[in-house]
Amino acid sequence: MKQTEWVLCPVSGSKTRNKIREDTVLINYPLYCLKCRQETLIEAKKLQVIIIKEPDA
Repeated sequence: MKQTEWVLCPVSGSKTRNKIREDTVLINYPLYCLKCRQETLIEAKKLQVIIIKEPDA
């Protein structure tokens, strides 16, 4: 069975409603946290989550 992990919010550090597996690839995924009510863009590969910094408009 493949390893799975909860995706943690980069702001508050709490668990979100999303899980990823070893073979999951996310690109420009809008991650929403119910606790801090913020949305962040992330990328995920091999259980590594990277926060995407967007330039302010």
